[in-house]
Amino acid sequence: MSLCLRSINRRDDTMLDDIDALEACFRDGSDDVLRRAYDQYGALVHTYCRKTVGSELANDVTQEVFLTAWRKRDRFDPEKGALAGWLVGIARNKLLEHLRRRQLHLIDDERPHGHHAGTTPDQVSALGDRLLLASALATLPERTRSVVTLAYHDDLTHQEIATRTALPLGTVKSDLRRGLDRLRRHLERADG
Repeated sequence: MSLCLRSINRRDDTMLDDIDALEACFRDGSDDVLRRAYDQYGALVHTYCRKTVGSELANDVTQEVFLTAWRKRDRFDPEKGALAGWLVGIARNKLLEHLRRRQLHLIDDERPHGHHAGTTPDQVSALGDRLLLASALATLPERTRSVVTLAYHDDLTHQEIATRTALPLGTVKSDLRRGLDRLRRHLERADG
């Protein structure tokens, strides 16, 4: 077993450490890393595909995404963003290609092809962003996720969050900064 995978398999690693180790190993193409990437992000990519092109085609597009990612893994740079964001970016491109082909086919045949035929590129991108954000939020420690949610979903000030959570104001600010940095990293890669 490679050194990369041993660091992923360690039981005392946190979820974030596991993800960082997976990302470090992915570009190198270490043994079994594609399966581990699929185990970690397959549901995210498949959900995105299913919600865009429907259940019937989601498996095929998901497979295309992971095959493309594996073939182009030398382009992945963990310093520029998270693997989840990179995969969602590939999925977005595959889905848009699929929808463009479907629209051309629809124009040629002049018959409807299901409820996903009218999906726009902006809707595809927005869905990818929402799913990626949910995935990124899930990687945050519970306290940090709660602070970020209170700040941006509930629109509370730092002081209101500190009062509601009984945390010191400095801790709230630190948790929020770290959480936003992690979220930014995930979302930047999807755009890049």
